[in-house]
Amino acid sequence: MSLLIRDVQEHELEQVLAMNNAAGPGILPIDAARLARFHRDAEYFRVAERNGQLAGFLVAFGHDADHDSGNFHWFRKNASKPFLYTDRIVVASQRRGGGVGRAFYADVQSYAEQRYPQLACEVFVRDGTDPVLLFHGALGFQEIGQRRQDDGTMASMLIRDLCSYEWIHQTYGTQLPDAPWVGRPRTPLPVPRNTGTHA
Repeated sequence: MSLLIRDVQEHELEQVLAMNNAAGPGILPIDAARLARFHRDAEYFRVAERNGQLAGFLVAFGHDADHDSGNFHWFRKNASKPFLYTDRIVVASQRRGGGVGRAFYADVQSYAEQRYPQLACEVFVRDGTDPVLLFHGALGFQEIGQRRQDDGTMASMLIRDLCSYEWIHQTYGTQLPDAPWVGRPRTPLPVPRNTGTHA
């Protein structure tokens, strides 16, 4: 039962959207237009595949991204260093507890620490979220504050320092080696333009 983590493909977005909106109260629902924007703009948008089936996804934006999330902008104001922001991580319900979340964080950390000194995310503070906070704490995240969401829910704003970044940055700068395992940023897709024609 091997697990493959790879870049999302456009034809998978409908399945990703359904997975997101079935994830429960820990994940904000989105619509197809917002997901398409994520697909166009996210620096990191990868899926986990197990036995040919999608097992989850993770979307992340660099600190200079044009991203309209209130939590993202909170980190822009309060984080002490540049960061990669995990907008959302979703694991399919039947795959939870099987290591998919840890595999995602290992992959996104490997990507981020080559480019950013910190990794940021938030966890909504609700009844029953202690295991989620413990999971992130065990991965090295620390709370740097809390932010009230539009629905009144509090979010624990978490940062993890990436200890390898400084050495990598001093050694390679922005010219990372051309090795197959060195993740590359996704190339933002062009914004569709109105051509003035009608179908």
